[in-house]
Amino acid sequence: MTQLALVIDLNICVGCHGCVTSCKSWNTSGWAGPLTDVNPYGADPHGTFFNRVQTFEVGEYPSTETIHFPKSCLHCEEAPCVPVCPTEASYKRAEDGIVLVDYDKCIGCKYCSWSCPYGMREFDPGQKVMKKCTLCVDRIYDQNLPEAERKPACVLACPAGARLFGDVHDPDSAASKAIREKGGFVLMPEMGAKPSNHYLPRRKTELEIQPEELVRTDNPLAVEGELSALEKGAHTLDDFMSGG
Repeated sequence: MTQLALVIDLNICVGCHGCVTSCKSWNTSGWAGPLTDVNPYGADPHGTFFNRVQTFEVGEYPSTETIHFPKSCLHCEEAPCVPVCPTEASYKRAEDGIVLVDYDKCIGCKYCSWSCPYGMREFDPGQKVMKKCTLCVDRIYDQNLPEAERKPACVLACPAGARLFGDVHDPDSAASKAIREKGGFVLMPEMGAKPSNHYLPRRKTELEIQPEELVRTDNPLAVEGELSALEKGAHTLDDFMSGG
């Protein structure tokens, strides 16, 4: 069975939020929209997002590192949000494995939100229904778009190429190869939901820097090698900026 999903490389993601803004832009005006914003320019803004990036530090100083962790619906193979829905608004498509919400059936009871172990359901205060990532289902099958653009908005927008999209059940897909070759993993496998989205782990590179390597050997004031050192009493940029 086909299972479309995202593969996110944590070693490449720079936390730019390009995926977040492109997702919001496409989906708020598309099939899954609108994505309501409440008090967006006020002191306490909040709204509906399908994709969020969490940034945090790990380790102890001075050996700390910053982690950028994108999260959206994982389109689980055993999605716990589906059986708890009293109106069958939450459902998983057989043809591609995408988990969706039928807004016409959703009553906003939030059962799906409580059952999701990853916290990836959001209540839209405007429409009073539950919403989530759709993998841009209205885009990936749009025959009016060039084939290269039939991908989720977040994948197309990532400037670093940290996001892959494809059938993770197809061993020959780029997504499956990345999972297999780079040690892809899923979140909280112990929950039994069998997430389809995978993450590629960060890969550390050890770099030893000697103290003498921290001393500048170039002269930032040199002009094509004509000025090897700042002459005593010569004007600097600070003099001109301060009017001296």
